Amino acid sequence: MRLLSAAALALVLAAPAATAQVGVARPQPVPMEEPMPPARDIPYPGTLRLDVDASDTSRGIYRVVETIPVAHPGRLTLLYPQWLPGNHGPSGPISSLAGIRITANGRPIAWLRDPAYVYAFHVDVPAGARELRVEFQHLSPTDPSQGRVTMTPAILNLQWEKMSLYPAGYFTRGIPVQANVTYPTGWQAATSLDVASRAGARISYRAVPYETLVDSPVFAGRYYRREDLGNHMALNIFADEPGDLAATPAQIEVHRRLAEQELRLYGTQHFSHYEFLLALTDELGGIGLEHLRSSENSEDRDYFTGWNMGSAGRDLLAHESNHSWDGKYRRGADLWTPTYNVPMRDSLLWVYEGQDQFWGFVLAARSGLMPADDVLAEFARTAAIYDTMPGRAWRPLIDTTNDPIVQGRRPHPWTSWMRSEDYYSEGMLIWLEADAKLRQLSGGRKSMNNFARAFFGINPGDQGVATYTFEDVVRTLNGIQPFDWASWLHDRVYNVGPAPLAWIQASGYRLVYRDTPTPYWTSREHDRKVFDLTFSIGATIGEGGRISGVAWDGPMFQAGGTAGAMIVAVNGRPYSNDLLRQAIREARGGHDPIRLLVKRGDRFRELSLDYHDGLRYPALERVGTGPSNLDALLAPL
Repeated sequence: MRLLSAAALALVLAAPAATAQVGVARPQPVPMEEPMPPARDIPYPGTLRLDVDASDTSRGIYRVVETIPVAHPGRLTLLYPQWLPGNHGPSGPISSLAGIRITANGRPIAWLRDPAYVYAFHVDVPAGARELRVEFQHLSPTDPSQGRVTMTPAILNLQWEKMSLYPAGYFTRGIPVQANVTYPTGWQAATSLDVASRAGARISYRAVPYETLVDSPVFAGRYYRREDLGNHMALNIFADEPGDLAATPAQIEVHRRLAEQELRLYGTQHFSHYEFLLALTDELGGIGLEHLRSSENSEDRDYFTGWNMGSAGRDLLAHESNHSWDGKYRRGADLWTPTYNVPMRDSLLWVYEGQDQFWGFVLAARSGLMPADDVLAEFARTAAIYDTMPGRAWRPLIDTTNDPIVQGRRPHPWTSWMRSEDYYSEGMLIWLEADAKLRQLSGGRKSMNNFARAFFGINPGDQGVATYTFEDVVRTLNGIQPFDWASWLHDRVYNVGPAPLAWIQASGYRLVYRDTPTPYWTSREHDRKVFDLTFSIGATIGEGGRISGVAWDGPMFQAGGTAGAMIVAVNGRPYSNDLLRQAIREARGGHDPIRLLVKRGDRFRELSLDYHDGLRYPALERVGTGPSNLDALLAPL
């Protein structure tokens, strides 16, 4: 490098600053166009017609023809739903839309996707056109690597928002839609929509607002069973094989008790009829999604036939149906939006999902879907997770309500440090503590049962949406039992600090760790296909020895283990879950490390686990013999 003389350097430094910009291009941004007109709360001029051919189950193709009335010529913007209720984020699968063709009076019309907002399609309606005909296909993933599979040779899950466009400029509740579906011959369908007529494999549904249509999905299938649960609720079961439908009368009775316990809890319903949609499948993509008049649920094929193998996962139907009251009828004010293309704000999900996690397990115990001991075991597992979660030291619970938007439900490399959607399970702990506090302050006369009826069981028969704020939650709690609930909730939701675990001692229990798992823990491992050593070596292990999770700063972390690596050998012997379990037992109280040979990509390395505390599994242990608030909470009403 050539050095400048002192004189030359002085000349450079003295040159005007503008000289440095000679020959440098400095562009200015192109102004953004408004991608869509603002939504107005006025009726749309006409009824949309939506025709879906869902018969191509071998290729997973839904063929759609949509007829959209238009009132005048000029620009019209059609929207594909982006912000999906129950997903809490911008998850509309826009990439599944293909083959778009728009015509008016039989002539093609050009369409243009908005370059800044890709969920909007602009068309120029010609003079004299009374309606637009929009044709396209919604392509179901054909493999789980592409996304959630919604159509198989035996079952389909038709979700209207994924196969429809709607006109911008209107609240979705003001756009009426009449839908028709052609199903595979011989299949049966279930939905909360009312049927207007049938013609062979084609079903026509009564016109409803687009908002109601989107909230009324369909399950259809080759093998089907329907059970009336009473209280205007029904269980619709679809299966990969007919033998999977073999539910016993006792099993159906348990689901009937769930409907009964929900009505006893809330005292009212916000639906004329409610449809549980349940798929027992290894092929259809997994789902648990809430709606006001129905819920979409999937379980393993042995949900009924393997009933005695354990109850893990059987809170699903209780969780999703409870959302009819909590989340669908009562909803956080900033979460409700007038259309599916206005961003949601999730700040109250610790109520929406936290209470539903709470009530889902409570109602599972009250109905008999899960034994009360299994629900206690789940409470112990959750308490232990948040009691030891390092991420709670830096990230408050409220920030996790942004995760459906920030993370989009993709896996984390270090979940215990980064945190995830903890408003579900940590939210549940808050409401367990609230129940204990209500009982303590009222001398046992008040509980979360009173909150449920006062907050969610309002306005009998109303099938709209009643929004709420943080202040509304506080006001209801104070109406049940006066206390500084605003500060109490704010500390737990907005601040970092100890996990909300005071309910354990207040309910006559203590959190302990044992060297043998509870039956529920074993059932949960089987249900999720993992070997869970979270509280031992700080890792969960999936099928084939693949590490699926590592606890931040735990023994596996300290040894250098990461999620995604494969454990090849334990102490020089080929890996198996039993061998690792035995190695942990043998290392207890000793000094020699547990040696793991792991493979990540094409590289092998040996990890030395300096862990000597043996197997550790959390459980709730009863203290004393007096009445327990927790036992009272789980008892049927």
